[in-house]
Amino acid sequence: MLKVSALYIYPVKSLGGIQLQQAEVTDRGFKYDRRWLLVDIDNRFMTQRDFAAMALLKVAITRDNLLITYTPNADTIHIPFKPQTDDKFDVTIWESTCPAIRVSDAADAWFSAKLNKPCKLVYMPEDTHRKVDPKYAHNDEITTFADDYPFLLIGEESLNDLNTRLAEALPMNRFRPNIVFSGGEPYAEDLFNEFSINSINFKGVKLCARCVMTTIDQETATKHKEPLKTLAGYRRKGQKIMFGQNLLHNGTGVISVGDSLNIISQHIEERFLV
Repeated sequence: MLKVSALYIYPVKSLGGIQLQQAEVTDRGFKYDRRWLLVDIDNRFMTQRDFAAMALLKVAITRDNLLITYTPNADTIHIPFKPQTDDKFDVTIWESTCPAIRVSDAADAWFSAKLNKPCKLVYMPEDTHRKVDPKYAHNDEITTFADDYPFLLIGEESLNDLNTRLAEALPMNRFRPNIVFSGGEPYAEDLFNEFSINSINFKGVKLCARCVMTTIDQETATKHKEPLKTLAGYRRKGQKIMFGQNLLHNGTGVISVGDSLNIISQHIEERFLV
């Protein structure tokens, strides 16, 4: 039997994640997931791909705000849920552009100092509807500041299999999933076409191509060769290395650790041969 074994959100894109026992599914993904974003002076998104030190910024949610902690010296800043400015402008994530609101002067100064890079913290308001990649959309779905899709799914057995091939086992946080499940065979998620969790329907639309972020230790921000070196040997599809499945969804509600993951239909295996 397949069951949800872990749930994660990443309120500020590319900063530390938060593990939850229960998560609210909204029209654009989990509540709070990647609703905030750091951008450079050209209003282009910033990630650990170029700024590994972002891994040292950990996020917690309090009743009234986000609490960000810079782990090297335990310095903190509170980020209100509601932006403190009316400064609205377009930001760019990959090839996508959408409106965002700058949070505050204080946040800009704090993050710029911690990353030694001029930057701004922005928030995605409710009236911003950033659409997913139209090549894979089914009903004009929207997402947050995520790379392309509202959810990423990974099976525990997939990571377990990878770790048998590595000299040193890696934690799940290297892969930044939203939903992790137990049970099934390694890489079973590759074939999931449609499934449901607590009456919310999900659709597997695209394997997730992995990048250098998976090589960054999320506690120290140091870079390594693994897991990409090993994954390239058996999870390559064309010029890309695949691990995990991107999801779209239909419906809102709440899902919890322990909920059953019920398969409705699967893709044909040939679609994902590597």
